[in-house]
Amino acid sequence: MGTCWWYGGFFKGGELLIQVWLREKLQYSGLHKPPPRLCNPNQLLALWTKTVSKFVEAMETGTKDSGQAKDKESSNKTNCVLNIQGYPVKGLSIAGHETCVIFPSLNIAFDIGRCPHQAIQQDFLCISHAHMDHIGGLPMYVATRGLYRMKPPTIIVPTCIKADVEQLFEVHRRMDQSELKHNLIGLDVGEEFYLRKDLKVRAFKTYHVIPSQGYVVYSIKQKLKQEYIGLPGNEIKNLKLSGVEITYTVTVPEIAFTGDTMSDFIVDQNNIDALRSRILVMECTFVDNSVQVEGARDYGHTHISEIIGHAERFENKAILLIHFSARHTAEEIQQAVSALPSPLAGRVFALTEGF
Repeated sequence: MGTCWWYGGFFKGGELLIQVWLREKLQYSGLHKPPPRLCNPNQLLALWTKTVSKFVEAMETGTKDSGQAKDKESSNKTNCVLNIQGYPVKGLSIAGHETCVIFPSLNIAFDIGRCPHQAIQQDFLCISHAHMDHIGGLPMYVATRGLYRMKPPTIIVPTCIKADVEQLFEVHRRMDQSELKHNLIGLDVGEEFYLRKDLKVRAFKTYHVIPSQGYVVYSIKQKLKQEYIGLPGNEIKNLKLSGVEITYTVTVPEIAFTGDTMSDFIVDQNNIDALRSRILVMECTFVDNSVQVEGARDYGHTHISEIIGHAERFENKAILLIHFSARHTAEEIQQAVSALPSPLAGRVFALTEGF
């Protein structure tokens, strides 16, 4: 703390020394003759005294500013993690700038944005579409994991862009002279991929201005069949060893992520699991009348009024809204969310990191 305080004051003092010197020079900037050289000892002493005085003042101010900055930084670190329905959620999502939403407990990120540091630790990455603010950091994600000697990540993309993504990595390999190891999976709407034995992801249809898709992550559990509940453990074990199927599979939609889309995905009958997942992460680019619904649809996006209009369709325990337009402030976004009527009230959150 002391060292940071001293250096902060030192650099501010250095800046002030330059500023004082410039002021001395600029006093003569309108004349057609050079300023006098500060070679007189009394002049130098006066300048030094003035600078030291400013330096001390800057250090005192710097201490206060440093403390305030530290408090702000600490606050930001606290606020950047949401806890929703038992899931920690990290990331940021600003329309046209960057989108990356991370579920650390599931070891998965949705879209990569510019590759925020927290995303690098996730072994699985699902890409919704190929707009730069959603896929731009992909080579950096793979390269950084390689730098840290982490295992190659598994990247899931829409099948229609898989060949282009492969070519993208080939170009970077030639330029970077590195391996960029990864597992690239192409997934079509309706297709599934197992992240692990008890977790799988399925692609669902979304409606954007370029090919796009969302993802639902399902938990998979084995439960004992009703007829065997209450039996002694040894008896259940013997039944299992004899080949009797004593369990059944329960698949529960836990997380759904839309990426960029119009509200049409809400009324698509094939997307029912997205609307009944525990948490739905969905875009909501516009939250006021500065852009109307028609304007949002022109660019393949969703307006908050459309979410309100379809409120009864959402069976989710919680909804996390993302991808707000940079024209909105965090305060405007939170006000819009707080004003949501029943049955949305109380279960809608907003990702405003970076606003």
